[in-house]
Amino acid sequence: MDKPQVSAGAALLARLKTVGVDYIFANSGTDFPPIIEGLAEATAKDMALPHALTIPHEHAAMGMAHGYYLATGRAQAVIAHTDVGLANCAIGALNAHVENVPILLFSGRTPTVEQGRFGARTVPIGWGQEMRDQSSLVREASKWDYELRFPEQVPDVVDRAHAIASSTPKGPVYVSLPREVLCEACPSEGLDLPPRMRAHGAHASPDEIAELARLIAQAEFPVIFAQHGAGDAQGFAALDRMVRDWAIPVCQYWANRLALATDHPMACPADGGPLLARADLVICLDVLAPWMPAAHEPRADATVVQIGPNPLSQRTPIRNFRADMAISSDTAAAILALDQALRAYTAGPGVAARFDEIAAKNATARNAALAASVPDDAPGMTKLQIARMVSDALQDDDATIFSELGCPMAPMHLTHAQAWFQEPHAGGLGWSLPAAMGLQLAAPDRLVLATMGDGTYMFANPVACHQIAEALNLPILILVLNNNEWGAVRQSVVGLYPDGYAAKANQVPLTGLAPSPDFTLVAQASRALALRAGDHTEFAQALNKALDHIRARKGAALIDIKTRP
Repeated sequence: MDKPQVSAGAALLARLKTVGVDYIFANSGTDFPPIIEGLAEATAKDMALPHALTIPHEHAAMGMAHGYYLATGRAQAVIAHTDVGLANCAIGALNAHVENVPILLFSGRTPTVEQGRFGARTVPIGWGQEMRDQSSLVREASKWDYELRFPEQVPDVVDRAHAIASSTPKGPVYVSLPREVLCEACPSEGLDLPPRMRAHGAHASPDEIAELARLIAQAEFPVIFAQHGAGDAQGFAALDRMVRDWAIPVCQYWANRLALATDHPMACPADGGPLLARADLVICLDVLAPWMPAAHEPRADATVVQIGPNPLSQRTPIRNFRADMAISSDTAAAILALDQALRAYTAGPGVAARFDEIAAKNATARNAALAASVPDDAPGMTKLQIARMVSDALQDDDATIFSELGCPMAPMHLTHAQAWFQEPHAGGLGWSLPAAMGLQLAAPDRLVLATMGDGTYMFANPVACHQIAEALNLPILILVLNNNEWGAVRQSVVGLYPDGYAAKANQVPLTGLAPSPDFTLVAQASRALALRAGDHTEFAQALNKALDHIRARKGAALIDIKTRP
């Protein structure tokens, strides 16, 4: 008797559910008939499937998968349309690659035959979308890539893709799906069996942790640089306890996840120069670039420890920060083990004195940041002022703030592991809005804000994002800090050429974004609450109105804020 079969498209979707994928973020095309038919077939046959969502731009799909992972720690799937859809995914793949975020990225491949096989080319773009090496569009940003050859490979290929993406160091993987292969029949037996391979983590050896604990206990002035948070809520709590017990200052230079509460006595300003000048032990906790080598270097007699999922950042061609000790470990696991190992030691009186000194300096710096964020009478608002008002308004909320050239960390009251995310170090702009929507999808009761500049808002394909937010009822708050320019570019030019011609010009070339579009009309097109604010009073009123709106789950809200250059 013949074994029951389903289309390879249906088998692919069912197997994604088995390995733990909750959502497929997809933008369909002419290569999608076997995917769409597979969805309908699997549904008709009562096969368990992930939720398949129509996402009308692939950049948004990648951002949502990224944000969903930040909330849950589980890799999700994105399916794009042939080479053109995959090209739209490339920025999101670069962001995920640099941040070690696992995404299962698939795209169709134009049919490879012109006739004689079911699924062969039927429209002119079947010729126009063929590439010699489609995978090359994202290969450098992928841990692994493959092209599906036969329908019976589906379970093994999905299992392998998920295991590799979710193994330390995590990252995106890519699978190309030729239309003819997806149209073929695949055995349905075993699609719901447990995966044939599992992801692996990384744990430091007990000897490595013991040696690092000894170094901390004996150090005169240890310091931690952190950029990618503490791994998870447990790691966050353990780092809080450990640096408090051992008086270790933590510098979150250019961080894109929170490792330590902003009002913690050991939370230092972002300038790590003074810390490096004193430190005899420097611990780099999951960092890409802990400081700028042209400006700062550790002491020659200091011990520098690189610790994290990818401590030497081997996928980055040039990165020559010192590593007297390199420890490969998932971040939270390393922190928890180190916190436990340090309990074998007793902190001496020097630790208490160091704590008092560091805490006093940090309190002074914290107060200065708060003072710099106090409202004034000048027209428009600064980013610091906006960040402070947002933070004050969210004091009693379990909120998550995404900042993409938006609200800076310094004046904010941030207290938990998922309180704050900044744009990835890859710099693929337009990330914060879809990432915020992905996190909101995963945590529907969370108050989620996306804060960004006017340029980054335009990069986010806002028409598509607002349509998605309305369709999925995602009540996020969007703050556009509108200064009519590429402020980061201007700052970079002036920083490199402080006395140059561009710095002296009335307008730095290639940075102006005036006249600004009316962003409120973009939001209103998808029935979002849309407000403007030109000063502190207007922003306070708009913020209260917008927060009431999203807390009542009436949909998304946007405030276009006049921001000073």
